[in-house]
Amino acid sequence: MLARDYETQVCSIARALEVIGERWSLLIVRSILQGHRRFDALQGELGITRSVLTDRLRRLEAEGVLERHPYQTRPERFDYVLTEKGLALWPALNHLMQWGDHYYPEADGPPVTIEHTGCGGGPDTHQLCDRCGARLDPTNITSRPGRTPRP
Repeated sequence: MLARDYETQVCSIARALEVIGERWSLLIVRSILQGHRRFDALQGELGITRSVLTDRLRRLEAEGVLERHPYQTRPERFDYVLTEKGLALWPALNHLMQWGDHYYPEADGPPVTIEHTGCGGGPDTHQLCDRCGARLDPTNITSRPGRTPRP
């Protein structure tokens, strides 16, 4: 991670990368946005070790990107829910996905598509629905599997 010394590098991007720049961190946020909110579900979805996942979840919680909500007491277990700060990452993640789909396309099409739950349209480059023009955000979209992966 970047050093927290910004005397020579006053940059909002550097400060943001200090929190979310490690690759697992953004993938955790993506997976929570897609509905994987429990530790075991996140671990299975990501194929990440328990220790790395624990470390990243703690860091994201400490930074206010997500919160833990208990759903079981014995043993104690939590749902991981994005805060307003975490939800605000959706446009950046969507732009990264669009960039990856454009510059690194899969032969069978994109692995995931985003659908506006109101009309079935998708996000344009301005985060508006390409069908009805509504502003899209995590509350009115659904992630759907795109192409079927080849074995």
